[in-house]
Amino acid sequence: MTEEEKPQHFIRQIIADDISAGTHGGRVLTRFPPEPNGYLHIGHAKSICLNFGVAKEFNGRTNLRFDDTNPETENVEYVESIQEDVKWLGFEWEGEALFASQYFDQMYGFAIDLIQQGKAYVCDLSLSELKAYRGTPTEPGTNSPYRDRTIEENVTLFENMKNGDYLDGEKTLRAKIDMASPNMHMRDPAIYRIKHAHHYKTGDKWCIYPMYDYAHCLEDSIEGVTHSICTLEFEVHRPLYDWVLDNLETFRSRQYEFARLNLGYTVMSKRKLLQLVEENLVKGWDDPRMPTISGLRRRGYTPESIHSFCETIGVTKYNSLTDIALLEHCVRSHLNKVAPRVMAVLDPLKVVITNYPEDQVEEIDAVNNPEDESAGTRKVPFTRELFIERSDFMEDPPRKFFRLGIGREVRFRWAYFLTCQDVVKDADGSITEIHCTYDPETRGGDAPDGRKVKGTIHWVSADKSLPAEVHLYDRLFTVEKPDGDKEKDFKEFLNPNSLQTVEARIEPHLASVAEPGYRCQFERTGYFCVDPDSTPGKLVLNRTVPLRDSWAKTQKK
Repeated sequence: MTEEEKPQHFIRQIIADDISAGTHGGRVLTRFPPEPNGYLHIGHAKSICLNFGVAKEFNGRTNLRFDDTNPETENVEYVESIQEDVKWLGFEWEGEALFASQYFDQMYGFAIDLIQQGKAYVCDLSLSELKAYRGTPTEPGTNSPYRDRTIEENVTLFENMKNGDYLDGEKTLRAKIDMASPNMHMRDPAIYRIKHAHHYKTGDKWCIYPMYDYAHCLEDSIEGVTHSICTLEFEVHRPLYDWVLDNLETFRSRQYEFARLNLGYTVMSKRKLLQLVEENLVKGWDDPRMPTISGLRRRGYTPESIHSFCETIGVTKYNSLTDIALLEHCVRSHLNKVAPRVMAVLDPLKVVITNYPEDQVEEIDAVNNPEDESAGTRKVPFTRELFIERSDFMEDPPRKFFRLGIGREVRFRWAYFLTCQDVVKDADGSITEIHCTYDPETRGGDAPDGRKVKGTIHWVSADKSLPAEVHLYDRLFTVEKPDGDKEKDFKEFLNPNSLQTVEARIEPHLASVAEPGYRCQFERTGYFCVDPDSTPGKLVLNRTVPLRDSWAKTQKK
C-alpha cells in the first residue's frame, strides 16, 4: 500500500494540524511502551504500526520504551522477544531501548514535589478500605482519615516507605485531587505502592514502585513525547495524565486514544495467553495457533501482510470486533504474489502407471509462481509410481466429480493425461493403489487429437519425493468471542481440532531451499512455512492459511 493509498484517520490529522500550527516546533515524537510481562500479540502490532508508521510519515521518531514498573511479572525474556518482534515488523527505534525503571529517581523526585505542594499524601488505608472509601460511580467517595497529614509528615513517611520501613500494602502515596469527582480515577488515586520485589534491572534498590497512571505520563514528559497514542480504555485515565503534568514543571505531552484491535476466534489478553502457556494448552508463546507476533511469524505470516491488515482495519474511536478472515485474506494476498509453488501430497494414495517404463525418470518443467514471471521454473521428477491426494480419487464418482475415477481421464499438473484402469484393495477393502495408463503425446499440453479433460490434479514421485511432517492449524477457539461469556472460562471454548499432524510427501527440490521460515504454496492446498524445528533429515512445515476460507463453510454444516 503506497503512501497515497493509505486511508486518512484522526491521528494523522491531529499530527498534520500540529505541524501546521508549529506545535512543538513541528517536532513529532511517538512511543511504543509495552510492559515486558508477556509476548506481543497482533493487537500490539496495530499499535506498533501506528506509532512507528505515523512518526515516519511526518519525519519524526519513535521511542521503544518498556513500562517495567511491576517487577513481579517482568523479565528479560519478554524484553528480548518484544525487540525482536518490533524489528521483524520492519521498524527501528533511535538509540537504545528505553525503560521506565531508568526514570525511577526522577519519578521519586516528582512525587516529593507533589507532596511539598500539598497535592499528595501518605495513606494507611488497606486495599479493602481503599475500595470502600472510594465510593461508587453514582456516589462520591469519602476522604481518607490520613488526607490532612502535614507536608513534613508526608515527606518523612514517604522517605520511610522508600527506605523499606513498612510491609507491602501497609501504606500508599496518593494524589490529593477530589473524592467526589465523577471520574473514579480522579478520587485520590494511589501513585506509589510498597512492593518488596527484586527488579530485573534495578535489583533491590527500590521497594516502592510508581503506579502506571503516574509513571506513564512522566515517562512521556521526560522523553519529550509529543503524541502519546494509547488505546481507548485509557481515555478515562487521561484527566489524571493531564493533572500530573499540569502540576509539575515538566514537558507537557499530550495523550490521544484509538480503539484497540479485537479479533474473532482468539483472545487478546496477555494474562489469558499466559494461562494457555503455563497450563500447557499450547506449545509456548510462539505456538502457531497463538495470536502472538512470534506465533504468527512461526506460522508463516509476513510483516507485509500484517502492515496491510493494520492499514485496512484503520484507526477509529469505536470499539468493534474484526473478523479473523480479514487477517487471513491479507496473508493470502501477499503470499500469492511472493510464495513459490510446490506440489505436496498430504494424504498419499499410490498411482502406478502401467504403460510407463519402470526405470524412467523425467524432469518436468513446473512454473514457480504464475503471478511472477521472474520466478522462473523448476524441475519435478516424474516416475512410474506417483502419489496423489486420496480425496482426488473416487471409485464410483458422481457426474460432477472432475478428478480421477475408474475409466476417467485427468491431467496430472505440468505432466500428462492419465486414465484410471483399475484399483488394488487390501483385505479390508481399502484402496491401496490405483493403476493408470498415460498418453505420452500430452506432456505439458493438450492432446494432439484435441480431446479435453476437466480435471487437473497435483502429484509427486513416490520414490523421489521427500517425507515431511505437516502441521495443519485451525482456529484456536470454536466461538468468535471466547471470553465474551463472563459465566464461563474462556478455555472451555478451545478447539480440540486446532492442530492436526499428517505425514506428507513433497517435491524433492524443497530440501535444498527449506530453511526455517521458508514460505511456499502447496498447489491446491494452501500456504505453508518451514518450522524452526525442521532439520535436514526431517522437514517440518506449518500451514499458514488454506487457499480459501473454509471455516465459514464448516460452521454452517
